[in-house]
Amino acid sequence: MDTKIINLQLLDQSEVDTAYAEAAGIIREGGLVAFPTETVYGLGANALDEQAAAKIYAAKGRPSDNPLIAHISREQQLEEIAAYIPETARILMKHYWPGPLTMIFRKKDIVPRGTTGGLDTVAVRMPDHPVARRLIDAAGVPIAAPSANLSGRPSPTTAERTAEDMEGKIEMILDGGPCRIGIESTIVDMTEDIPVILRPGFITYEMLRELLGEVRKDRALDAKEWRYFRPKAPGQKYRHYAPKAPMTLVEGGIEAVTAKICDLTDASIREGKKVGVICTDETEACYHQGIVKSMGSRVRLESVAHNLYEILREFDETGVEVIYSEAFPSDELGFAVMNRLVKAAGHKEIQV
Repeated sequence: MDTKIINLQLLDQSEVDTAYAEAAGIIREGGLVAFPTETVYGLGANALDEQAAAKIYAAKGRPSDNPLIAHISREQQLEEIAAYIPETARILMKHYWPGPLTMIFRKKDIVPRGTTGGLDTVAVRMPDHPVARRLIDAAGVPIAAPSANLSGRPSPTTAERTAEDMEGKIEMILDGGPCRIGIESTIVDMTEDIPVILRPGFITYEMLRELLGEVRKDRALDAKEWRYFRPKAPGQKYRHYAPKAPMTLVEGGIEAVTAKICDLTDASIREGKKVGVICTDETEACYHQGIVKSMGSRVRLESVAHNLYEILREFDETGVEVIYSEAFPSDELGFAVMNRLVKAAGHKEIQV
């Protein structure tokens, strides 16, 4: 299959209109189109077409019990696919839709189990990106769209990174430029009496608690037995966001962390290994060996979130054989950053 890549930023208005019409036609006919959202690039198909959803799983090599998120552009579409919308969800919709927040509802029969990973619930998001919103409008159906990467790999935040994994596997990639946020949406289960965070993201636990009063974190986020949970949302169970090289997280006080990573780097280099180090602007000067990359500033964790996946993919390109990464405090946005890093490291962590 030849994948058509369309850079929307280089087209005049009539060409843009034609591109959206073509992409929407692919979606309606059961094909796959990758497109940007404010979080990461998504791999889209008709969420109401079970065979189309199956193509997403095949293109990504994604386990069939890992649910997909249905993306909508209008609140009316939520009424069409959700069996019940609690008042707490409407409060969140008012504050955070469109935006990087996914909510889980009991589904209506119109949503096939092939989209929901066999569950009676459906995950729904209204993205805050003009390309995503226009494509959904043009297609006229909710679009199921996990991240547009091979399963387990770092999510793509540009069309170029999307093409690395998806070229030849899907019909089209809409290039709308780099994504603004860089990590996937927060996922909240609204089917419980108390809303439950299943995946942390840019909309933080603290923000949700301030708005709703009572919110809890799913125990699978911290459980050592995370492998044995049936995933209720994307990113819960399987190894995700991972570079090709084995990665180790080092946690503790920053001076102890930098010293430990330096020791680990020295030892690996003596063994003849090519080493990558993930650090921050504040600590970059502490490292004198290996390939050192800063994710951003510790006082601006949005910069860290924005750069995280790109840096993991850059390390793949350098051919490093082992990666050591600093850790972050697990509050506010740091909770989401650490969630991704822990999964990227396959839960391999060192405390110092």
